[in-house]
Amino acid sequence: MAAPLATETTSVPQEMVDLEQNGQAERARWVLNPPEPPSFWFELVGSVRDALLPDGSELLRSFKNGEHVFKPFVSVLQAIFPILVWSRNYKATKFKNDVLAGLTLASLCIPQGIGYATLAKLDPQYGLYTSVIPPLIYAMMGTSREIAIGPVAVVSLLLSSMIQKIEDPVSNPIAYRNLVLTATFFAGIFQATFGIFRLGFLVDFLSHSAIVGFMAGAAIVIGLQQLKGLLGISHFTNKTDIISVLKATCISANHSGRKNKKLFWLPAIAPLVSVILSTLIVYLTRADKHGVNIIKHIKGGLNPSSIHHLQFTHPHIGQIAKIALIVAAVALTEAIAVGRSFAAVKGYQLDGNKEMVAMGVMNIFGSISSCYVATGSFSRSAVNISAGCETAVSNIVMAITVMICLEFMTRLLYFTPVAILASIILSALPGLIDVHEICNIWKVDKLDFLACVGAFLGVLFASVEIGLLAAVAISFMKIIIISVGAGTEIVGRIPGTEVFGDVDQYPMAIKTPPVLIIRVKSGFLCFANANFVKQKIMKWATMEEEDDTKGNRKRTFQLVILDMSNLTNIDIAGIASLKELHKNLISNGIELAIINPKWQVIQKLILSNFVSKIGGKIFLTVGEAVDACLHPKITAI
Repeated sequence: MAAPLATETTSVPQEMVDLEQNGQAERARWVLNPPEPPSFWFELVGSVRDALLPDGSELLRSFKNGEHVFKPFVSVLQAIFPILVWSRNYKATKFKNDVLAGLTLASLCIPQGIGYATLAKLDPQYGLYTSVIPPLIYAMMGTSREIAIGPVAVVSLLLSSMIQKIEDPVSNPIAYRNLVLTATFFAGIFQATFGIFRLGFLVDFLSHSAIVGFMAGAAIVIGLQQLKGLLGISHFTNKTDIISVLKATCISANHSGRKNKKLFWLPAIAPLVSVILSTLIVYLTRADKHGVNIIKHIKGGLNPSSIHHLQFTHPHIGQIAKIALIVAAVALTEAIAVGRSFAAVKGYQLDGNKEMVAMGVMNIFGSISSCYVATGSFSRSAVNISAGCETAVSNIVMAITVMICLEFMTRLLYFTPVAILASIILSALPGLIDVHEICNIWKVDKLDFLACVGAFLGVLFASVEIGLLAAVAISFMKIIIISVGAGTEIVGRIPGTEVFGDVDQYPMAIKTPPVLIIRVKSGFLCFANANFVKQKIMKWATMEEEDDTKGNRKRTFQLVILDMSNLTNIDIAGIASLKELHKNLISNGIELAIINPKWQVIQKLILSNFVSKIGGKIFLTVGEAVDACLHPKITAI
């Protein structure tokens, strides 16, 4: 049996004691008798309903009351298409700024789109196709005002580095293109699913630190691969690691003739100007006949349908889906990071779930209109905001301008040198290497810095996939370390307040023997940390102190109060550890009380009969539990 709890002499009137006792008992019943928590399926259906029909309850209520349902339907459409909301206050001054920003974007997007298509090992026109349909769809469904949609370097590198392992883009370019379009379709499906089911946390496994390192490594790899175009190397490695690329460059440089070095282009002042000038130079000097590689034919006309190119019966469809999942996660992470950073500057909130749905829909429709994976570009978004964009109309203007280019101007790009496209890609890469942020990560969190370095070195010395795998593995390791090590803390009452704080953080906090107050810091008591938490509590609870009068040892604590207010959920292993903890405490003459468990936690503790095992010692606050210990007449129910 547990030893009787020590008491304090008090002069509290009996009426006040009875009143306090009744009040505490009532509050304890609130904790013990909550309504049934919502089931997993109820929350899932509610999440989907809120994502697709944010005003669904209003719509249902209008049907029941026989009211006119036009207004609720309009609200639903406005939730799905934000353009219907902000376009009502659209003014001519905003349109002027958006047109200027859109034209500026197009001047950058056209040469970059062609360059990124070659980086993805696709024909140049696919970069232009990707700059038409996705921006138009995003302008209607996206919530960011500044983000510029189109092909980006990192996604282009991801697709080419992974899909070329299934199909060779040189020997079979049509089959390779079909797999890229198929991967784009699946990427759109994954992105839309993340948004509809509110699974954005899956994307967060690619932490900010991991993405910083990944981008830096990818930027260096992309830059090295542009040496093929800059130096006119005809035979180049398909591998993406730095050692293979440098080796291929050195070998090719040793065997290349002087004629490839005669016309080494001036660096680009601006992408579109550089394309125009270099194209004119090549055309007037006929440099293409002297060893200069040019783009040659770019297929003109608007986006053709590509629905018949999707390969759903391909023998490697499972591998294509895996590639699509990786690309979808990276594209979403980059786009949302870009959108949130500019939204914070402008002072408005970006809806992450709507962004994922918009990205998914635009890539689904893009895959059936000859587009590969599009996302938000940091460099072009920065240009967009610098040019004074007001709304997503700048994306519409950019898309229309690219459409005009596809329809009437592709023949003019015949003599555009490949080297100038490589230089344009290189000019966009420094923005991907954020040295300041890397230094800041090192200062703030060493584990995050480890994830950053792991992604950087993995991309640089192994492959893009290895870099991503390293980043995710280190992020998982960090989660495990935090969940296991967060554990527990001893708390005491901070003088002059009713607040209980960590005695290590607040040395002035007052402990209240024979009561030991322990707070569970983790949000989830599970198989990963349950045994660790149990052992730590037992170690603290069974501490002994020497009795100065008799020279022997006595038990310090008679009651352990476990504050579970931070705990959001618990699994079977966690419940088993609590039962074992209670059994061990009782065998040492120590009782156990629980403080304010959350909805799902108390429900599981009741169903597992743990509450009955501890005699119903459940309290709403730490203060009430301490008072119940020090004043035995004030007890739990």
